[in-house]
Order: sequence, then C-alpha cells, then structure tokens
Amino acid sequence: MSNHQNEPREYDAVLGGQSSIPVNAAVLGGIPGVKSRLASPAVEVRITALSEALKYGEAGLDLIIQALHDESMQVNLAAYSLLKDRNEEKIQQHLRNYFPIFEFDVITVDAYGKENSRTKSFARFFAEDLGNSIVLEMVYIPGGTFMMGSPNSDADRRDSESPQHPVTVPTFYAGKYAITQPQWESVMGYNPSYFKGEKRPVVNVSPAMAVQFCNKLSQKTGKKYRLLSEAEWEYACRAGTTTPFHFGETITPELANYEGYSYHLYTKGPGGQPRGTTDVGSFPPNAFGLYDMHGNVWEWCRDKWHDNYNGAPTDGSSWETGTSKKSPVRGGTWLINLKKCRSATRDGLTPDFCLNLNGFRVACATAWT
Repeated sequence: MSNHQNEPREYDAVLGGQSSIPVNAAVLGGIPGVKSRLASPAVEVRITALSEALKYGEAGLDLIIQALHDESMQVNLAAYSLLKDRNEEKIQQHLRNYFPIFEFDVITVDAYGKENSRTKSFARFFAEDLGNSIVLEMVYIPGGTFMMGSPNSDADRRDSESPQHPVTVPTFYAGKYAITQPQWESVMGYNPSYFKGEKRPVVNVSPAMAVQFCNKLSQKTGKKYRLLSEAEWEYACRAGTTTPFHFGETITPELANYEGYSYHLYTKGPGGQPRGTTDVGSFPPNAFGLYDMHGNVWEWCRDKWHDNYNGAPTDGSSWETGTSKKSPVRGGTWLINLKKCRSATRDGLTPDFCLNLNGFRVACATAWT
C-alpha cells in the first residue's frame, strides 16, 4: 500500500491557486476554479482569475464586485476596469460605494484665452483619512498611451522636451491636488511653508523631504505612496490633450496661478496682498479631475534629471539611472510666465532648491513601487 495515497496522481485535477501543481495536472475550472484562484496569495493569479470570471455571467460578475474590496489595490483596479463600462444598476451602485465620484466642468479656450467649450464630467476617487478631519483625495487615472514631450511645431519648446516619443502609462491614482500644508503636517509634524494657509500647498520642500513624506504616508496608511514619474505627471496633466496646456493653446489668470508680468518676489496681487501660492482647487481642473497642473507650485517628480528624452523609458516608469544631482520639476509656479507652465515644460533643480516655489503631488501605484 502506498504511503503517498493522499498526493495527486499524474492526471488528477487540483484546485487553482495551490502553491504547487503537479506536471500534467488540470486546474479546476468554472466558478469553483475562479474562486480558488481569487484566494491565491499571488496578486497576478487573482487578476487573471478576474478576467476569467467574465465568462460565467452573474456569478462571475459577483466575484468581480467582491474583488473591489480586495486588499491589493492592483486587484481593486483590475476589477474596476472590468466593471466601469457596464450599465447594470447593481454594478454602478457598487462602484459608487467603493469609488465615489466628483463632478466638475472641463473648460477649453481658444488661442486668445477665450472660453470656447465647457462640458460636465466626473472622476472616481478614494479618500485617505489622515486623522483630525484631514483627508487626502486620490483620483483614478486610467492608463493609456500618449506622446510625451513637445512637437517641433511648438514655438516655445526647449531641447529638454525632445524627442517627442510615445509612452504607455499604466493605471494609477494621483493626488487631486498638490499636497497641502495640513496634509503635510499631519504626517510630518511641522510646516515648512512660507505662504501659510489651510488650503495652500506645502512649499519649501526638497525632493528628499517629499520622498520622506511618501514613505511615512505609506507606513501610516498601508498603501504604497510615492512621487509621480515624469511620464505619469505629463500624462496626467495632458488628460488626453495634445495642446500646450490642457485648457488649449494658452492659459489666463482665470485658469491658473502664474506670473506673466513681473519676476519680483513680492509683487502685489489683487487687494494689495503679496502675490504667492493660492488655495488648491482655486482654478478649473483638467479632464481627469486634477487641479492646478499649470502654475501655483513646481511639483517634484521621482526621476533623475536628464537633458533630453534620448533613452527614456517608454512604459511610464521613472528614469532613475544616470549621475545627475538634479531632480525634475513640472507644472510651473506662481512666479513663472505661462510659457514655462506648459504640459511639456520641465526643469531640473538641485536638491537644495527648496524655496517657496516647490511642492509635490503624490501617486498611489499599481505597477511601479
């Protein structure tokens, strides 16, 4: 009598998601097999099982809905991507419960800054509770392919914005706003900003300080927070547009906080107040639902600085090889003219350049950790 009678034989069927599957064994199919693979400790196995679940009608959809609450954000997003275009009320209700939406107007302007369209839109997000009624809103950014950099036809382009090249960016979450002073203080315990305000972005932040914030936020929440890569930042800023600004060919003081008239640090603004940062969300968002992507504060990115895009990654990840001591910033600032607030504009600054111009936005990753 064999001492291994409980072990599977060569052609036995075994449950999916087991740590070891014998050679030539069949994986259990149908709903039981999908359920088993959804219980696997491997995220990749669970994501594959979700796609298979679509074959099994209502029972499969119920499993995908349940996966919205999976502990892995990658699995959450895989489930969301499978459900987001379905019209069944039950599914839409679950999506609203797990991924609430906010509504906004998307505005475009002509070459003279005159509004030429205004459309209603919405975006999905999740709210991270940081305690003491402080919330960090993270917006769902659908993955896609775009042309990174500026075309030769852009009169304001710089060599650092070339060559223009296609990049495919995976789905991720981005901060609805740049990190605010209360958000920073809730994690770091102090406020380095010059322009103080409950809704103003934190400034006087170096890239190392921004990374430290992300690390502490990750420990606090159990999610993987980080800075955006340059590719993610530009993709998120453009939100499907190809014009110099997501608003169109130009921006105006009604659309963004920039300084087009003077470089004096203490230029007086409206009402005689010192010109500086403005409250986040003071200007209209782009089509993804992200605010202040043009102007207000430079936003640090995760990459090392490179003088151009020769050899740059095309998969949306950050470009962290190289010897440059500089870090890239995006978006322009309250002090800079509109040409340097374009979607493609990039600058490289040394780590000690942490003035009242520099802030950052966070990403919650699904592919890049």
